[in-house]
Amino acid sequence: MNLLTLTFRNVQRDFRLYTIYLVAMITGVIIHFTFLSLSYNQDILVMLKNKESFQMGVTIASVVIFLFIIFFILYANSFFMKQRKKEFGLYLLLGMKESQVTLMVFFESLLIGAVSLVIGILLGGLLSKFFGMLLMNLMQYDNVITLNFPIQAIVLTIVLFLGLTVLTSVQSFFLIRRVQLVELFHAKEKMDKPIPSSFTLAALSVVLLGAAIFLITRGRGSNVWQDHTTFAMITVTIGMIGGTYLFFRQFSGWLLQRMSKSPHYYRGNKPLWISSLRFQVRGNTLNLTFISLFSSAIIFLIGFVAINYAVQFEAVGRNLPNDIAYQSLDEETNKDIQTVIKDSEHTVEYHRTISGIPGKPVSAMSLAFDEPDYFSKDVLLFSEKAYNEIVALRGDPEKINLKDDEAVSLSQGTDFAKRLPKGQQPRFQIEATEKVTVTIVEMKDYALLGWASDPEESMLIKPAIVVVSDEVYQELAANVQPIPFEIYEIENEKRAESLSKKIHDLMAKKEGAYYSSFADVYSKQIEGSSLLLFSATFLAVIALFALASVIYFKQLREATEEQRQYSILRKLGTADREFKSVIRKQLFFVFFPPLVLGMLHGWLILKYYILDSIQDFPQITNMIWLVFAVYFVIYLLFYLSSAKIYFRIVNQRY
Repeated sequence: MNLLTLTFRNVQRDFRLYTIYLVAMITGVIIHFTFLSLSYNQDILVMLKNKESFQMGVTIASVVIFLFIIFFILYANSFFMKQRKKEFGLYLLLGMKESQVTLMVFFESLLIGAVSLVIGILLGGLLSKFFGMLLMNLMQYDNVITLNFPIQAIVLTIVLFLGLTVLTSVQSFFLIRRVQLVELFHAKEKMDKPIPSSFTLAALSVVLLGAAIFLITRGRGSNVWQDHTTFAMITVTIGMIGGTYLFFRQFSGWLLQRMSKSPHYYRGNKPLWISSLRFQVRGNTLNLTFISLFSSAIIFLIGFVAINYAVQFEAVGRNLPNDIAYQSLDEETNKDIQTVIKDSEHTVEYHRTISGIPGKPVSAMSLAFDEPDYFSKDVLLFSEKAYNEIVALRGDPEKINLKDDEAVSLSQGTDFAKRLPKGQQPRFQIEATEKVTVTIVEMKDYALLGWASDPEESMLIKPAIVVVSDEVYQELAANVQPIPFEIYEIENEKRAESLSKKIHDLMAKKEGAYYSSFADVYSKQIEGSSLLLFSATFLAVIALFALASVIYFKQLREATEEQRQYSILRKLGTADREFKSVIRKQLFFVFFPPLVLGMLHGWLILKYYILDSIQDFPQITNMIWLVFAVYFVIYLLFYLSSAKIYFRIVNQRY
């Protein structure tokens, strides 16, 4: 019998075990090919305004995703090989060389890899159409995505997974070579010993986790984070990492030990699953700690990019509230711009001219503006009347009422708008041919003109604007020539890139003249945030599969090691229903604590450091809960699948 014949017979004889590994390989091919094919899909590329950025982003994301796939496949192969140690021991005992066993495994890997590539590419091609449509929907484009299989994506997927097949074969060779023949036959008899549990260390885990949660829930605006940032960060880091490790290493062991000493311990099937878990604590500690911490990172990543995507639609409008706004240069340029707009397909909804007085700040800009580096060095003073007129046109509830020397700074982009109480209102001095001092009564997160923009470079800088009372404005306007600004509201402003480019070319006559266009920023921001959300979701899915597979394959390996114990219980008359109950309780204790801790850490960081800063977007909280629900469902499916296969393994004849 040659090695090829032996390979086919092995697959036929134990198809169930090969199926687990085959599904892992197919999943990897599907995810990688689906994502990679999108970067070569011409239906998508023809619609994008930033093709180079899109392809660069997809390339980087595909590399990261493939690294997770490598981890996922190598872990699945490790489980696959360890389940077959006794079989390999028999081959070596019968005289086969290690190189022959390795070659046989390589043939098996090629066979599984070929099947995985065919099935994975076919299913990936079908899914790429669906995900392409989803990506276009995220970007709010309405073009049709056709079903195609880009040859570049096919070739690259085949090359990468052939390389992965070689890598798994090398891993298999070392797994076979480093274990002695006697160990191969007794590999399943090795058992972890229960760890002596300490109440002190168990209590310390609760204290560390509690300290981390307490500091996180104070919020970044609290005194402890403002005055003792380094201390708070170190405490939270130690609390989360050390507390999670001790939770699985000591608290879970102490809890199981307490349950085993309970007077009700021998009721029902508690002795079966509690004693089994006590032996698993040592082997599961690092895995469960890593899964909990990495899960919180994944949840935070998805939550962050989902928030970023949801906010972009309104944030672009807040950052650039005017569809087109520019500094009036001269009558001829104004007429040329009006002609360009009139000849375009964008109907003008309204056109207003407002004037601002230029000035140079004498006081520190930080008195009136948060993050002053993002604002222009000079200041523009607008009247209360002009400001309120534009606010009324927009339909925003942002009108102001000023008296005497009161003023409002438009500190657009501040996390927390500030209505300053008396006694804490700074005096802000500006020189506009003569020095004028105003009292800042409010720092408002609002834009009158919005970011200056460029069709190529997107957002440039925010104009520093202070709104003063009409009386102060009139006094200054008597001695200073105000600068007029033209503001246009047009239809279908999201698709006005070509119009913006023409107007920008006309405005280029004067260097440094203010120009702002909603369309310059919208397409780039939405495409970028959509790609970020799409890539992060793919990354999270494969990372979640990789993390859940760590628990999944670990439990299936332990199921194989416990076949003898379950065989004895069956001979003693234990029913299948009792077995299933024990398995479900045992796996529940392993699967869900890391999920709960990961979701808790992720939610607290999102809530107190992002959600509380964007309270104007209540729908985002629902989006985060949806992310949690999807995450929970995927874990639940792994749990149910693991329980089902676990029962099948221990139900086999020993």
